[in-house]
Amino acid sequence: MDTAIINVALPSIGEDLGSGSAGLSWVANAYLITFGGLLLLGGRTADLFGHRRLFVAGLGLLAAASAAGGLAQTSGALVAARAVQGVGAALAAAAAFALLLILFPHGPARHTALGAFAAMGGLGGVLGTVFGGVLTDLLGWRSTFWLNVLVEVLLGVLALRLLGGGTRSAERGFDLGGALTATGGLGLIAYALVGAGEAGWTGGRTLAAGGAGLLLLVTFAVLERKIARPLVPPAVLRRPALRLANVLSALAQMALFPMFFLVSLYLQSVLGHSPLIGGLGLLPLSVVVVLTAPQSGRLIARIGLRSTMTLGFGLLFAGTAWLALALAAEGAFLTTVLAPSLVLGLALPLVMVTTNVAATAEASPEETGLASGLVNTSQQFGSVLGLAVLVAVATAATEASAGAAATAETEGFRAALLVGAALAGVAGLLSTRLRLPATAHLPAPREQVENAAK
Repeated sequence: MDTAIINVALPSIGEDLGSGSAGLSWVANAYLITFGGLLLLGGRTADLFGHRRLFVAGLGLLAAASAAGGLAQTSGALVAARAVQGVGAALAAAAAFALLLILFPHGPARHTALGAFAAMGGLGGVLGTVFGGVLTDLLGWRSTFWLNVLVEVLLGVLALRLLGGGTRSAERGFDLGGALTATGGLGLIAYALVGAGEAGWTGGRTLAAGGAGLLLLVTFAVLERKIARPLVPPAVLRRPALRLANVLSALAQMALFPMFFLVSLYLQSVLGHSPLIGGLGLLPLSVVVVLTAPQSGRLIARIGLRSTMTLGFGLLFAGTAWLALALAAEGAFLTTVLAPSLVLGLALPLVMVTTNVAATAEASPEETGLASGLVNTSQQFGSVLGLAVLVAVATAATEASAGAAATAETEGFRAALLVGAALAGVAGLLSTRLRLPATAHLPAPREQVENAAK
């Protein structure tokens, strides 16, 4: 909800604070960098220090940073607040997903829970788009940050009342070197990706940040092999199903996340709709997500995890390709966007639920936060990389077009979406190779479930 709200409010923020497009981009990018860089650390920290504790701490940090954003008088102060919001979001998101894995054992119960989790993500996007437009128009952009404060305080109170606190791992010790190198490496790579459009893919800033990030991640990999209690045990990364599931999670987001951005731009810049209508154009898709996601567990039980996953990626490929080919400079929402967006609404929960199930199926109770951090990190970097690449494709195709402005922009959006469809097609082919060990399907022992619920 927070991300959608800020995207809608950005033009008003720029007008009020006198920030140009570059400054506005960092209002969004500062959040993405810290969020992506800290997800892995947040997940492992939740395992060691307690999942509810870290969830509530993340919500508290989010509330404080949201309040600072609502009070910001300069774009620099707002960017700093957004960066701290990303820190809080990383802690809360990784801990929340880990809590879900602990509370629901392997099997149909977890599949249903993950479906509900995906549905709430779709609902959050809808609410963020609606509230962002309404609040910005009626009360100004600052009210969107104060809404976040109210929601985060409410969630914190509910978490303390409803969630058990006894989900701390018995393992002791903390891999400080791994934490610093992993966080620094992921953060620098996120910085390079989100700034590539501004600095250029071969620009000095992009290459320096990306190279430094890769160097830190190599250092991290070396450290993890040498210490007794690593942040990410190498044995975990040697699991073929986990590796494939994380790759598929990243590919799914590389196709999905830019699609929302590109469709909103198409509705506004080509068809001439207002920002609010541009956001609401994705409302039918989100409604389908909310309705479909809770049923994904039943489909998994009926046809199997791998078949459901392949079906989801097949629908993602078909919906994205249909949307790309349907776009027209003289089109209308009903004839270009609506029908393919409904197909994408069916695909999104199937892809997200199945990749999450596969990525976490082999995680022991002590590894839930780690598994959560890994899959969340894969999804986040898929989103960032996909947006950077597909926007670059759209820009290049638009500039190469000899048509009028609306026609050129449409050709750019079409080219980008076709690349997204190709990514979905590759993921669909890879999904047929998924093989989970038989032990990954066994229900959790009764005592583990009972302890998690306490």
